[in-house]
Amino acid sequence: MIRLGFSDRVMVAFIYVFLILLSFSSLYPFWNALVVSFNLGSDTAIGGVTFWPRKFTLENYQIILNDTRLLNGFFISISRTVVGTISAILVTAIVAYGLTRPNLMGRKFYTLFFIFTMYFSGGLIPSFLLNRSLGLMNSFLVFIIPSLVSVWNMIIFRTFFKSLPVGLEESAQIDGCSNWGIFFRIVLPLSGPVIATLSLFTAVAQWNDWFLASIYITSDSLIPVQTILRQTLNSNVLSDQSALLDTASLAILESARTVTAKSLQMAIMMVVTIPIVLVYPFVQKHFVKGVMIGSLKE
Repeated sequence: MIRLGFSDRVMVAFIYVFLILLSFSSLYPFWNALVVSFNLGSDTAIGGVTFWPRKFTLENYQIILNDTRLLNGFFISISRTVVGTISAILVTAIVAYGLTRPNLMGRKFYTLFFIFTMYFSGGLIPSFLLNRSLGLMNSFLVFIIPSLVSVWNMIIFRTFFKSLPVGLEESAQIDGCSNWGIFFRIVLPLSGPVIATLSLFTAVAQWNDWFLASIYITSDSLIPVQTILRQTLNSNVLSDQSALLDTASLAILESARTVTAKSLQMAIMMVVTIPIVLVYPFVQKHFVKGVMIGSLKE
């Protein structure tokens, strides 16, 4: 066992203290928002609510769970996250696999074309005009089609596919397997870590996105919960907050005089944030392996 000198012990202690303070500064805002969401709104307005609810209440969450607009927003967010993630990962993987085929004509041109779009985009106005001409205004497909191919994810997939042993595909071709068969029966099953990692990144991007709906969606039935959260956080007084709720929630809000705009904001923030946070532990073990595998060439 190695014995540390005095200066080494001081340095180790300093590192631990620094990491503890850094962790605290990162976690405390989230914890305080959670505490405020469970505290009486009128009591929170007085101040001094820090680590524990001073007057515990579930009124904030009762209003949220009785708001049909928010529940519909959750359904839209979950739907776009599931459908958008599966479709984007599948299409991006197919494109990446095609670009690894040596017999693909113009392979270098297509690769450079994709990379060019990653650095130089058309901009917001051309994108809006294009999506409008495609009939994506007030359509659920506006959440899916524009994000079908991610160039960055395609590059990661392409690098990983190139690292797979060539003998596997050659053996499959000898057995009469087509390119589609090789992709779905051999390549995809071996791509578990990279698929898990990129799926998480794509799902988080889909879940957190509020901007697309603010531009292309005007119907309340298609607004995701993140856009509703954005509208809520922009509300500074209770009357503005009431405009975001449906009739049933307004009735509860009128009877619950202890609810404030801030308490509702914190409760909505928690309800929106916690579901996607709970996904991380299930795919965390794939992060390093999924991103680093195939990054080195022998």
